[in-house]
Amino acid sequence: MSSCPCGGKSYASCCEIIHQQRTARDAKILMRSRYSAYVLKLEDYLLATWHPRTRPAQLDLAADETVWLGLLIKTFLPLSAGSASVEFVARYQLAGRAHRLHERSRFVYEQGAWFYLEGEFL
Repeated sequence: MSSCPCGGKSYASCCEIIHQQRTARDAKILMRSRYSAYVLKLEDYLLATWHPRTRPAQLDLAADETVWLGLLIKTFLPLSAGSASVEFVARYQLAGRAHRLHERSRFVYEQGAWFYLEGEFL
């Protein structure tokens, strides 16, 4: 049983379920599952959970050499029944150098599912 990239106990009981069902019960869980999807290079999942208004045509994760090292959720703020924000720090390594991605992401709930809408680098 391998640990989940998002920091959960096991991938099978954490993000794998979300990746298969493509639904999360809140924006925080979606954020964690999206981080795991970047680690595992699950481009289809990332695009499916990205709001159509801001979603890129492709991500090309196969060529991405980023090594993701860890995720810290700093705040989770439900803003209304249909929107929320998640502030996080993701640590990663690229070309042998360590980096931190600090972002406040905005999520919306539409048609029975949460979607990543946009993020602001902090």
